[in-house]
Amino acid sequence: MTFELQLRGRRALVTGGTKGVGAAVVQALLDAGVQVMAAARSVPDTAVMTDGGACFVAADLSTAEGAANVAQAVLDRWSGIDILVNTLGGSSAPGGGFAALDDARWFDELNQNLMPAVRLDRALLPAMLAQGSGVIVHVSSIQRVLPLPESTTAYAAAKAALSTYSKALSKEVTPKGVRVVRVSPGWIETEAAEALVKRLAHQAGTDYDGGKQIVMQSLGGIPLGRPATPQEVADLIVFLVSPRAAAISGSEHVIDGGTVPTV
Repeated sequence: MTFELQLRGRRALVTGGTKGVGAAVVQALLDAGVQVMAAARSVPDTAVMTDGGACFVAADLSTAEGAANVAQAVLDRWSGIDILVNTLGGSSAPGGGFAALDDARWFDELNQNLMPAVRLDRALLPAMLAQGSGVIVHVSSIQRVLPLPESTTAYAAAKAALSTYSKALSKEVTPKGVRVVRVSPGWIETEAAEALVKRLAHQAGTDYDGGKQIVMQSLGGIPLGRPATPQEVADLIVFLVSPRAAAISGSEHVIDGGTVPTV
């Protein structure tokens, strides 16, 4: 007997949907029979964005205009939406601790890691509330509780803000039929992470596995002994947006191999 997720025919928007976790979420939703729209600045993988696959909207979601264009594309195509997965996030801040972060850097981190979710929720939630159903997933990070001061202070603060906003939104809209959940990954072995490992390994004069150990040590260790894969994070997200998780709302789901040393 298969574990049917009961998602066939649902309508979903995935931000940051062409790389890493976002691309894995897009494919997992397609495999579950969901109609998917992916939004990102980068050109999508044509293996995913094909006839019968996801449709793609190019937009800079760090801007209000980009978010508005994506929301309008969703409403023009479907008139409503059932699932919104905000995977977009990241950091381009330099190393150097707090002193390296001027106002422009702070606003860049907030505009990449907090405001896209806020703007898209504001634009698309009314349709969910009107139909009395829907699920929103905000992808946060364990760095909201385990920041790396050398380079991710602003990123971690933005993800903490996203988590607090998510909790408040859940308390407001869950009684009206819309679930809001958070997924907080630790280190995920994406293409970008692989590039970082190779660079660190080269600098340290070691191999790829040695580079992975350097990253894990910087996090205080990963008891599981390895990073999560994008597919593992996507599988968690797809379960959470399914009717199988209908009683789950307002909660945060950590997928970090045991990195954060708390209960």
